Amino acid sequence: MTKRLAGKGILVTGASRGIGAAIAGRLAAEGARIIVNFHISRRDAEQVVAEIGACGGWAQSVEADIADMQQMQALVNNAAARLAEAGGRLDVLVNNAGIAEPAELEAIDEAHFDRQFATNVKSVLFGSQAAARVFGDQGGSIINISSINARAPGPGYAIYSATKAAVEAITVALARELGPRGVRVNAVAPGTTLTDMTRRVLTAPLEAAAVSRTALRRLGAPDDIAKVVAFLASDDAAWITGEVITASGGLR
Repeated sequence: MTKRLAGKGILVTGASRGIGAAIAGRLAAEGARIIVNFHISRRDAEQVVAEIGACGGWAQSVEADIADMQQMQALVNNAAARLAEAGGRLDVLVNNAGIAEPAELEAIDEAHFDRQFATNVKSVLFGSQAAARVFGDQGGSIINISSINARAPGPGYAIYSATKAAVEAITVALARELGPRGVRVNAVAPGTTLTDMTRRVLTAPLEAAAVSRTALRRLGAPDDIAKVVAFLASDDAAWITGEVITASGGLR
């Protein structure tokens, strides 16, 4: 590891499992102090913290329901306070937490809509608002996790795809708004990536179809996404903002 994130403080939402856990581990391995957010999976979050600690890194877990605006903003402030106690600051917010509830049109109800937009969109907007306040004049970086579904939605994913399209729109808008304050805002759009969430909906035929449409002829792994996030969080990406980087192995 290059340790190119040494001294940086980073909050990763939904970091107890899947892509979020991989992001937390990768960023810690690059030298960052990590706040591991979780909502339900306390044991998994503590395992992520323990694994980071075993490798000589620094991490703490913080519970919060990021779908609740007040809890999301309190999470950012809490993360900043904990990092300050450790002698640092909050430099990067990774808005990773998200849910997907595929359903055909006739099965969608208002609660179904509200849950996905609250978790996938409201958390990004109000978390970014809180982070921008914490960053102040020193600047910082916001990295949002989108999805290839934002631009290639499939049947049953109307709401989920709409949430990720909203995330990409927010990314560009905030990059333009916060750029003069030294805050970079980017997004990563994974292709089909093997996580607990995708395994629940990925049948063998769907997996085979995804692999056949992917140039590199495999599904993504969480660390494939984590590596891109680590780049965007680093000073190597200092001239990059307002971008959505597709990390899909060439899925078309």
